[in-house]
Amino acid sequence: MPNQTVQQIIAKTFLELAESLENGGAARRVRLALTGIGSEHGEETVLEGAKSAQKKGIHVVYIGSLRCEGMECVLANTEQEAHAQMDELLRSKQVDGAVTMHYPFPIGVATVGRAPTPGKGRDVFLATTTGTASARRTEALVQNAVLGIAAAKACGVTKPTVGILNLDGARQAEGALRQLKKNGYEIAFAESGRADGGCVMRGNDLLSGVCDVMVCDSLTGNILQKMLSSFTTGGGYESLGYGYGPGLGEGFDRLVMIVSRASGAPVIAGALEYAAQLVEGRWLETLQDEIARAKRAGLSELTARRAEPEQETVAKPEKEVVVHEITGVEVTDIEDAVRTLWKNGIYAESGMGCTGPVILVAEKKAEAAEAALHTGGWLS
Repeated sequence: MPNQTVQQIIAKTFLELAESLENGGAARRVRLALTGIGSEHGEETVLEGAKSAQKKGIHVVYIGSLRCEGMECVLANTEQEAHAQMDELLRSKQVDGAVTMHYPFPIGVATVGRAPTPGKGRDVFLATTTGTASARRTEALVQNAVLGIAAAKACGVTKPTVGILNLDGARQAEGALRQLKKNGYEIAFAESGRADGGCVMRGNDLLSGVCDVMVCDSLTGNILQKMLSSFTTGGGYESLGYGYGPGLGEGFDRLVMIVSRASGAPVIAGALEYAAQLVEGRWLETLQDEIARAKRAGLSELTARRAEPEQETVAKPEKEVVVHEITGVEVTDIEDAVRTLWKNGIYAESGMGCTGPVILVAEKKAEAAEAALHTGGWLS
């Protein structure tokens, strides 16, 4: 086994044997490291969450300056020391994963948060909440969907439904994901509860838990996670949910879960429970399989950077009354999409509707306009 000495393997084997005897021959409990230094609520609060998790059968290795009877503890006096101890436990495979308040994930790795939605109490996986799957926005959103599906599947959701939050890049991400599905990648799109439907989700859909996986950029996801976790407490104490989730990405093989410095004991316990479910659900194998299947369907090609649009001079057709609204084009692409219609001899204007940008055309030219936009790649 790489990165393991003979002594470490022997030590781990004896630990598993001891726990098996302690549990009456049952399988070894999931072992998770937890760092407590840095919490805004003190280490005592972190330990309270750890105790709750242990009552559910999770073996917690607490890393911090405090000691707790009945819990395996590792001494650390600073956050730097705590992370060094945590990294060593992960490297030597003495723990199956770790929960911490900060971790420097590399580019390409992002976390999938998880929280109950207030409307119906249904859990939603927020993909993503920290880190970044890509420096390019649309590419990140598409990859976030794959990461969210993997996390949900590892937690026992066999066919997770996917929604895309209505933000910049959502329509392009939807187009890429639908093309992946057409190419053979299995993905179940959720349907918005609003009258116009579709898989692009409104805030209402998040609150009511319409989808299993909500795709968004990490900054937005981070805010959503904080709000869902602490809206009942006024924001200073995160009391609900499972934290900001595991850092997932191709080539990253350590299970590192993130919680906030504002996370209270219930969220600490939830993060440990989330981690245990991922371990039991073989998270790494599930993630690798999901990425491989998406790649076979053309993930890399579909998320490549788009070429810059032509900037040639285009004559505007004769003005006419435009009342038909075409939705689905990104706000950053709206003017270039209008120019595409002009090149096809269709007069069009850009506008902003209540749900996002729109292109206005004459009613009699609606079908031809939509066909031209599909051909130009502006509509999915």
